[in-house]
Amino acid sequence: MGTQFLAKMFSTHIGIDLGTANCLVFVRDHGVVLNEPSVVAIKVNTREVLAVGREAKEMLGKTPQNINAIRPMKDGVIANFEITEEMLRYFIQKALRAMPWHKRLLHPRVLVAVPSGITEVENRAVKDSARHAGAGEVVLVEEPMAAAVGVGLPVAEPAGNMIIDIGGGTTEVAVISLSGIVASKSVKVGGDALDSAIIQYIKKVYGLMIGVLTAEQVKIKIGSAYPVKDEETLDVKGLDFVSRVPKTVRISAAEIRTALQEPIISIIEAVRDALDKCPPDLAGDLLARGIMLAGGGALLAGLDKLLTEETNLPVFVSDEPLNAVVRGTGVMLQEDNIWAN
Repeated sequence: MGTQFLAKMFSTHIGIDLGTANCLVFVRDHGVVLNEPSVVAIKVNTREVLAVGREAKEMLGKTPQNINAIRPMKDGVIANFEITEEMLRYFIQKALRAMPWHKRLLHPRVLVAVPSGITEVENRAVKDSARHAGAGEVVLVEEPMAAAVGVGLPVAEPAGNMIIDIGGGTTEVAVISLSGIVASKSVKVGGDALDSAIIQYIKKVYGLMIGVLTAEQVKIKIGSAYPVKDEETLDVKGLDFVSRVPKTVRISAAEIRTALQEPIISIIEAVRDALDKCPPDLAGDLLARGIMLAGGGALLAGLDKLLTEETNLPVFVSDEPLNAVVRGTGVMLQEDNIWAN
């Protein structure tokens, strides 16, 4: 009892969306205190960490041979255990530095959102990384549940609520009722797959090699899943595959939509699969309640319209979809019973 009281009074309660593309940190009573790319720059020979987060992302594709900019998360799970620990330690300590002194006396209690489809081994890897990075108690929550809570869906009601969370490495689709996941589908397709599809298309059609950061900007500026009004073109700079000299090509929004077809079809199939698993009574609820989109992929222009066309269900984009999961962990941190799980 005394230990629990001390942990409640003197430790910081932190929620983490440990994403493939970005890591977001929520501190109870303080809100979202950190949102940075999940990238770490290290010296190749010594493994010394040179930069983490935003500063490290700016180095992607631009480092000399003795420096490596690494994304330690892949497809929503840990791909590099050691570097993930370093990244988590940096983010947790950065969050703690803003806290009052008495909230830094004990190791923080940490709630981490993870993909619903990961294995027990991957679950343990996330917990071990968080503990080695300085956390005390560590509890995991499934990302679609956190996202549903974060966007305000009434998950505790005996009715169907459907969430699609499109992150950097995975797309999580879930039907939730009575605070539990009734039907779900997790696929390793997300923002990274969209970027990769753009890179491959531009290389194949134009013989132009571009980096991940350029592909991401193309996706943000003219990417779409459905025809949109007043479609634009964009000048894209890269390296000619044959001559190896810099070159610029003009790309249309329609071309990028073509490039994105394959990963978008994978997302649609995941949604259909989850709907197929949904009990009939809950499926009926979705006709009225619709589907909620969250995660960075929800911002892809026209995706909601395409999903409405493919499912015959109303589809809505949540407010601040990038923050849905971490906001959900913030709501859950208010419930002290989560540490009993």
